[in-house]
Amino acid sequence: MTHAPTVDLHRPKVEYFHVDELTNIDPKGFVRQVERYHVEPWGLYMARPSDHPEFHYIESWLLPSLSIRVTVFHFTPADLRDQDYYIDLGEFAQVEPGTWKSVDHYLDLVVRSNREVELLDVDELLAAHSAGYLDLAQAQKAIETATAVIDGIAAHGHLLEPWLEAHGIKLTWK
Repeated sequence: MTHAPTVDLHRPKVEYFHVDELTNIDPKGFVRQVERYHVEPWGLYMARPSDHPEFHYIESWLLPSLSIRVTVFHFTPADLRDQDYYIDLGEFAQVEPGTWKSVDHYLDLVVRSNREVELLDVDELLAAHSAGYLDLAQAQKAIETATAVIDGIAAHGHLLEPWLEAHGIKLTWK
């Protein structure tokens, strides 16, 4: 008899970005110092050091109109990964002047430029919906967003940047 893999069931991860204070409150409530924020009409950029054992620096763009967060992790040499971008799906918005909020909706995408986009954590999304952490509309939106992002990036040669530029978004990194 085989058993289904165990899913790490948790409420949606919520994060806050305080632009004026140069802080980021991570999903566990830790206040992280931010090196740089940059606001564009279409999103928020954050760059900060990390004490994570696998990566030493993180850069992210919150893109509310696309319901995604695009991240570049700067991995340590021992933990290099075959990925160019990591995309979280969810709700991302400026909630008051100088404060942004992200609510993760479980699904993630790994972009390997010129090759593929991999969908992750479908099991987490389904478990979260079953547990009542996401309603049907939120779960459906996550799936529709993932499908649109995967299709859009694939239609642009499996390249994130040209797809974003087709939406009027030009990302800059450190």
